[in-house]
Amino acid sequence: MTAGVREEPREAVRPRTPRRLPLPTLLALLVGFAGVGYRLALLFADVPPTNSDEATMGLAALHIARGEGFPVWFYGQAYMGTLEAYLAAPLVALAGPSVLVLRLPTLALYALFLLLSWRLTRRLGGDRWYALLVVAVLALGADRVVKNQLIAGGGYPELNPAGAALALLTVGLCVSGPGARLPRWAAWGLISGVLLWVDPLILPYVLTLGVLLVARRRRELAGRAGLVLAGALLLGAAPMLVDSIRHGRNPVTAVLAAGGSGTAADWADRLHGALVLGPPLAMGFCSPGRCATWQLWWAVAFPVLLVLAALTAWHTLRRASGRPGSAERVSAGVRLALLGGAAGVLAAYAVSNAAGQTPTESSRYLSCLAVAVPALLWPLWQAARPLAARRLTGRRQLAEVAGFGALAVLAGVLGTGASATVDVIRAAPGVHAEADRHRSLVDTLGALDVRNVRGGYWTCNRLTYATGENVVCAVVDDDLTPGFDRLPAYRREVAADPDAAWVAPAGSPLAARLDERLGTESGALDVVTVAGWRIYLPRR
Repeated sequence: MTAGVREEPREAVRPRTPRRLPLPTLLALLVGFAGVGYRLALLFADVPPTNSDEATMGLAALHIARGEGFPVWFYGQAYMGTLEAYLAAPLVALAGPSVLVLRLPTLALYALFLLLSWRLTRRLGGDRWYALLVVAVLALGADRVVKNQLIAGGGYPELNPAGAALALLTVGLCVSGPGARLPRWAAWGLISGVLLWVDPLILPYVLTLGVLLVARRRRELAGRAGLVLAGALLLGAAPMLVDSIRHGRNPVTAVLAAGGSGTAADWADRLHGALVLGPPLAMGFCSPGRCATWQLWWAVAFPVLLVLAALTAWHTLRRASGRPGSAERVSAGVRLALLGGAAGVLAAYAVSNAAGQTPTESSRYLSCLAVAVPALLWPLWQAARPLAARRLTGRRQLAEVAGFGALAVLAGVLGTGASATVDVIRAAPGVHAEADRHRSLVDTLGALDVRNVRGGYWTCNRLTYATGENVVCAVVDDDLTPGFDRLPAYRREVAADPDAAWVAPAGSPLAARLDERLGTESGALDVVTVAGWRIYLPRR
């Protein structure tokens, strides 16, 4: 019965040694989890503060979840796609409307961005320690950064992971064999099309990476690859294209108008907003709502580093010109494309009036500068690595100066970002208290059986979403005249209710105007005060 069975020698059977992650990869994983965990803790603390624009996306998710509508654009405008609403709709259907369920998909997008950035850094030739550095920089979360990453207000949380994915796909398309490229062409086109629908801010990266692909794969693009790419791009942009054809809308015109094209800003203000305030705010070096003077050092370092990194990548391209398919040449080309995209994003912002009119808030337009971090910090790492490894050769003194200078800049990046992150944590209790006051407002309106109200723009949709449309709000300006309603149906419903109330933050101009209508005569208002809010009820 044992014929044909051979007993293995005892020494031939060896226990399999468990595979361990290299130390820098393990540390990058831990730092990444810390970055995601930090943001999850912020969400439970109601940070960053929500607003009516985010609630408008929540209302779109609520309508999608109920099957009551499938909006293409952010309500009240013909640009900025509603991808975030479609991502959140299943969670809203399961758990009901809340800011937390609206932001869980954006948190997942941030985690994906970290993973893709780590992978992109490795594919561009960075070692594991440099990939750890990139993850550490992106794990920090200052005020403007966490707003861009977590607020589901349309367009921003999805830009960075999509940009990193396009860069990774570009690397793959430049180095892989022809048989493996068609799925990558399809993915590249689909992501680009979706980005054109969602928010064109990422367009400079799409253009620069696209130029690189044309330069390296133009013959392939003339065949099936070009057809696949074009078809996937049209599919991704289909919501925008179909809506534009059906309604005769031009999303490009709408985007230009959103940039402040109607009112001219002074060029000095534009350049100050774009070049001085913009990079430090966008890269996470500033305190909540402001930039201290010492935090503006990145405004000087950023353009210098951008040029230095571009020259480094160009030099590598020229040096490897005899090896067109080499990984080193591909990496340098993609780094150069990322840097060109970052420069394009900054230039587009600098010529917009928003940079001069509202530089602090409008710096969100520079959020996708983070996509270029693996390329931007590369020359610093190249200069600092020999010093850290004690491998200085040749001009030792010059190399030491460059190495210590690079280490100082990298330390400044991490230190300034960490300081701004701590400022967010310190401000969190105040933000949480304001959210509690708003929840008290919602509870009080429910207890008063109020179903229709009038309020300011930044009150209305936030209140309507928080109540799951149990309370409907119509917008009024401070002089009590009708304001901008993103959903006109709400105004019609409120206008039909003779018992509609008014809601205003305590101490606001709207509250002061409504206080003039308090009294005992017919048609006057009664007031109910609740935790920072004033509810005005018509006298019955």
